[in-house]
Amino acid sequence: MEFSIARLGTAGDGIAAGADGRPVFIPFALPGEQVEAEPAGKQGEGQAAALRTVLRASSDRAVPPCPYFGHCGGCTMQHMAIPPYAAWKRARLAEALARAGFADDGAVAAPAVTPPHTRRRADLALRREQGVPVLGFHARASGAVVDLDSCVVLDPALVALFAPLKQVLRSLSAFRREGSAVLNLLDTGPDLLLRLDAEPSFADRTLLADFAREHGIPRIACAPLKGLVSETMAQLGPAVIALGGVPVPAAPGAFLQATPQGEAAIVAAVLAGLPEKLPAKARIADLYAGLGTLSFPLAARARVAGYESGPDAFASLDAAARKSGGRVEAFRRDLSRQPLTVKELDAFAAVVLDPPYAGAIDQMPALAKSRVQRIVYVSCNPVALARDTKLLHAAGWGLLRATPVDQFLWSSQLEAVAVFARQK
Repeated sequence: MEFSIARLGTAGDGIAAGADGRPVFIPFALPGEQVEAEPAGKQGEGQAAALRTVLRASSDRAVPPCPYFGHCGGCTMQHMAIPPYAAWKRARLAEALARAGFADDGAVAAPAVTPPHTRRRADLALRREQGVPVLGFHARASGAVVDLDSCVVLDPALVALFAPLKQVLRSLSAFRREGSAVLNLLDTGPDLLLRLDAEPSFADRTLLADFAREHGIPRIACAPLKGLVSETMAQLGPAVIALGGVPVPAAPGAFLQATPQGEAAIVAAVLAGLPEKLPAKARIADLYAGLGTLSFPLAARARVAGYESGPDAFASLDAAARKSGGRVEAFRRDLSRQPLTVKELDAFAAVVLDPPYAGAIDQMPALAKSRVQRIVYVSCNPVALARDTKLLHAAGWGLLRATPVDQFLWSSQLEAVAVFARQK
């Protein structure tokens, strides 16, 4: 069937109108294009279709730089040139804030787009197929694993481990059918967490220790495929990342911002969103603080109370805070079950929050009622951002500025820093 593509959806699919008026979602198609596509079943309130031929291409179309594009599910937008792609990301943030009640009057900045070959974190799927290890990302809309030898988004230091890791996996008895490999590029080198479907043997531990020495990996840990507790297989040196100039010990598989450039853009936007002048004894609350990605940079402006619920992240935050000169204090608290009260929030001059993908719906009512000077919301989900900040709009808060941060290059994911202040 032939379709005219009208717009892009939130997942990056081209959207056309079907014969019945309902939307048709066509991956890899761009606005303004005329395409042939084959219907592929229902999708939401419309229908999915698979692109077969581009009859009239958009001037925004680009040649994908990755040979796996279209099959690998890691990237969805390599067929779109960067300038219109960045404009689409900006528009997505503006639309989310508009749904919350904040009109786009120029407050939304141009996106900070991170370059290729810079992502320092990868969660790779593992399969053993006919005895041969397969390592890569899941195929698009499938549980199959695309076996990768290269990747245009990951840091080359991580890609360099693909082939040797496949080789050592051949001999691991603890890797039977499936698993995953979480790679973090820390300041001290690559950090590897293997999630495997059997218990590592003594021979496995010896193999992994040799692998760590041969490839300069400071630490290798293993965990059950569906478990939470990891065990260190090899520790040749510290596993540390510097956040705001403070060395922070990172647990195996620790959550990091995806790229150093994305982290720098987020930190810069957060610091720029604080009040220009803070009292000498001012305090800042950093909610969902993680390892302290924002807590330690914020400490250059005021004393910081960092709140985190995850046991590993809190342990890292607390250990680093105790050695950072007393400017940061760590508190373990689950803000979904025990959000800060209005009275507690009123003790802070500013509140910074970087919640998980689901957002901060339990914390937002008290934030909206609080008397803090500034709220800086770091979001990784435009839908949750719109829902959460709608409460701020209803309570009389105004949007000062918003910065899109595209550190998941060529994907539909979008991070943002939005700054709010009470309107006088």
